[in-house]
Amino acid sequence: MDKVFAVLHVESWTEFWWVVFGLFGQLMFTGRFLIQWIASERVKRSVVPIAFWYFSMAGGLILLSYAIYRRDPVFVLGQSLGVFIYARNLWLIHHEARENA
Repeated sequence: MDKVFAVLHVESWTEFWWVVFGLFGQLMFTGRFLIQWIASERVKRSVVPIAFWYFSMAGGLILLSYAIYRRDPVFVLGQSLGVFIYARNLWLIHHEARENA
């Protein structure tokens, strides 16, 4: 396990699990692009499905948590803004759906 810790630049199991958590967040964040691409290919035009925003929010919150744990001000600032934008887009989508119901 020492080699894995060295590759991940961690010194404890706590740090190891935070890196695993951060990697999961990055996978969620990357998954949103796959969702958008597949949805666009299905209809043969560019679309942004609601799942894109949910994956963005989940990945963004996980990565923000990871950045806070790592005390990385650049990463914290970047993810904070993103989470705000994703939340706003989800609010707009749900607000529109309520108005049209």
